[in-house]
Amino acid sequence: MNILRKTGRALLRFIRIIDGPAAILSSLLLCWTAAYFGLHWLYNQLNWQPHTLVNQLFTSLGGFLLFTAFVFSVAPFIRRKELQMYQELQEALRRIARGDFHVRLQSRRTAHEHITQIIADINEMAVNLKEMEDMRQEFIANVSHEIQSPLTSISGFARAMAADELPRSEQLQYLDIIEAESVRMSRLSDDLLRLASFDSKRHPFHPELYRLDKQLRRLILTFERQWMEKELEVSADLDEIWMNADPSLLSQVWVNLIQNAVKFTPPGGTIAVSLKLQNDHVVVSVKDSGIGISEADQNRIFERFFKSDRSRTRSAGGSGLGLSIVSKIVEMHSGTIAVSSQPGEWSEFTVTLPLAPQQTE
Repeated sequence: MNILRKTGRALLRFIRIIDGPAAILSSLLLCWTAAYFGLHWLYNQLNWQPHTLVNQLFTSLGGFLLFTAFVFSVAPFIRRKELQMYQELQEALRRIARGDFHVRLQSRRTAHEHITQIIADINEMAVNLKEMEDMRQEFIANVSHEIQSPLTSISGFARAMAADELPRSEQLQYLDIIEAESVRMSRLSDDLLRLASFDSKRHPFHPELYRLDKQLRRLILTFERQWMEKELEVSADLDEIWMNADPSLLSQVWVNLIQNAVKFTPPGGTIAVSLKLQNDHVVVSVKDSGIGISEADQNRIFERFFKSDRSRTRSAGGSGLGLSIVSKIVEMHSGTIAVSSQPGEWSEFTVTLPLAPQQTE
């Protein structure tokens, strides 16, 4: 029986790459062949040559008996292997459910393609969940940091104001700081709620036909006081373009890009805003002669809470969510946004949108 079991396991390894009915037919063929040669050896030992029909009957019967013995000897082995495999799958899913996303199942050759696919899917799911968990942890850390900073300022200056001997001028100065930090927290809260709305795919999307060039020109003039104070040279090359989009959402895009250009361009610098039509697509670019963005930061500039080298100062302000919101809005309009820069010389953000964008799901 041990020899039969070893033979059966060898046959099992041989036919493992064959699936379904082909595996059964291959096993029958091997057992029938073994019965055929085994009976011929027995006939020679007995010095007996049976009739052809009798020989075929004995061969078929012997092949069937061998196949039955093969099945009964190998079946427990197959059941143990399959049970072990299913237990590994269950344990992997349990670990993932408990929050262990380092699970990796070894890919194995099996007669069932769906099992191989399930293993691949579980591994892919674990990788994706690990990435999401890392992003969640980073998000929580960033939110905590962004909230803690203004809270520390508010708490510190509030305690300082409690001093009786504090001059009135300093009290007013501290009140201004407390108000500014409160506004900063309010903006952070608004940005977080806006991003959550975009992520949920439930944010209102109301496209309408309007003049994009008029919107851009109006928003540029909105920042006139800021760029006049810094003596910036601002130019606008805007073609007359009608497009079907959500003007309220796109307004947030242009405000963010123009505001950043004004903020990070040194006094006496230049800002150029252009609007062109290229192959049924609208191309808007905002270029400034500011301090630029390093190549490493360009790859991460649209990540949440990421602040490039040029914005890692307290005076620059910002929560690091603005460009993430911009990217989401552009994505909702089936568009793309790209950044190019020469550190220390210039930066350019280019938004490309279809003339009649459809909201992406």
